[in-house]
Amino acid sequence: MKEEPPLWEGIEGLDPWPAPLSAVPVTGGRAFIVRTDGAARGNPGPASLGAVLVDAARPDAREPFASPDATISEYLGRQTNNVAEYTGVVRAVDLARRLGASEVHLLLDSKLIVEQLAGRWRVKDAKLAPLHADARALLAGFRRWTARHVPRAQNGAADALANEAIDRVRAGGPAAVERVGGTVTGR
Repeated sequence: MKEEPPLWEGIEGLDPWPAPLSAVPVTGGRAFIVRTDGAARGNPGPASLGAVLVDAARPDAREPFASPDATISEYLGRQTNNVAEYTGVVRAVDLARRLGASEVHLLLDSKLIVEQLAGRWRVKDAKLAPLHADARALLAGFRRWTARHVPRAQNGAADALANEAIDRVRAGGPAAVERVGGTVTGR
């Protein structure tokens, strides 16, 4: 039976982080584990994003269903799934920046985004180019960032938030809901 590599082994980004999370001291700001997902019912179709941010200092931060410290659930209108996925990364990284993070560690089920952010794959889709540029510009403002592809099953919380946004808007609710700690804002 093949042994699974440690969660942080092989993370790609500007500064790969092969050491276990608990062994890396965070100074000069917070670090967040960020899981994002996009949903499109039809491709293109009604689309949305979900994002979960967990303080990396927590002992359960690497667990796929760790209780989030902040979340985003946002309806995007008619979009492709890839646009929804990229928009989720942009919104989540921006929220981490607003929360004072100096590090973000993205765990995404979109191999396309991971490979494009790392610069190994070109951005060929004109709709994705500005979102890729926004994501890279935001990430450049962090002391350290990483992006790693994870199986879809490890991204269930972000997926649920994305699908919740479509259902919420169909029921007449707000297009976007952001929760930080106990504070919830909607628009």
